[in-house]
Amino acid sequence: MSTWERYIKDFVSFLKIEKGLAANSIFAYQNDVAKLHDFALTQNLGPTELTYEHLKLFITELYDLGLSARTQARIISGIKQFFGFLLVEDILNDDPSELLEMPRIGRKLPEVLTIEEIDQLIAAVDMTKNEGHRNKAIIETLYSCGLRVSELVNLRFSEIYFEEGFIRVIGKGNKERLVPVSKTVEKEIGIYNDHIRRHQNIKPGNENIVFLNRRGAQLTRVMIFTIIKDLAEAIGLKKSISPHTFRHSFATHLIEGGANLRAIQEMLGHESITTTEIYTHLDQRFLRDAIITFHPRNMAGHK
Repeated sequence: MSTWERYIKDFVSFLKIEKGLAANSIFAYQNDVAKLHDFALTQNLGPTELTYEHLKLFITELYDLGLSARTQARIISGIKQFFGFLLVEDILNDDPSELLEMPRIGRKLPEVLTIEEIDQLIAAVDMTKNEGHRNKAIIETLYSCGLRVSELVNLRFSEIYFEEGFIRVIGKGNKERLVPVSKTVEKEIGIYNDHIRRHQNIKPGNENIVFLNRRGAQLTRVMIFTIIKDLAEAIGLKKSISPHTFRHSFATHLIEGGANLRAIQEMLGHESITTTEIYTHLDQRFLRDAIITFHPRNMAGHK
């Protein structure tokens, strides 16, 4: 039995015997800690090795999954209970979850990058390294197509139709949508594929995956977070950003450029127009047809 499994088992006993919680509550807390366990495995971290920074990254991932503020708050509550148990049992001396804040229940527009900041992040990619071309293509694709991080890591060549100018995205709930793809993205993916990817030893089953790690396998969501965090540090960016920031910036810049809200809804794969309406505080100029026209990366100088 691994350390994680042992501590989770003991945590369940603690909730049952010491706290006297109902079976439903125990099951919910167990599921919350199981999510943290899955995240920790991607980082090769044991329960006592997790820091506040790791937990913040975990919470950012929950947000990126599109979980509601209420669901995020419940999971954070479960995590806090788990670390409280580790403190009571003298397994930990300090609680890394102590400073974790509950998300506000309600809509709040997240951080948005300026076009200049996005240009700086892309310019900061180290092109002397093999992964440079890949990372540049990743940032361009995230921003220019407004993809969720899960959609990016699962992107397949069989879903890209450069001649028609679209990519087919499999979003939440296996729902498909077509997203216009810019010449900039076509160029960067082409360079990455020609110079790096086609020379790799690709692991069986990953032949169709666009973005691969150095071992020829599909990238993880955490790796995308890391790439972005490193670029933000490289340019001294003060904003707290994640892959989701590029998606919000994409939507914001399109609306500021004049694209209409329902078109943005289609592009983002939002089921309800109300999800998109967190952007309606922005200055809108309505009813132009082709979203691709309004995207900053498609303007002069980025062709």
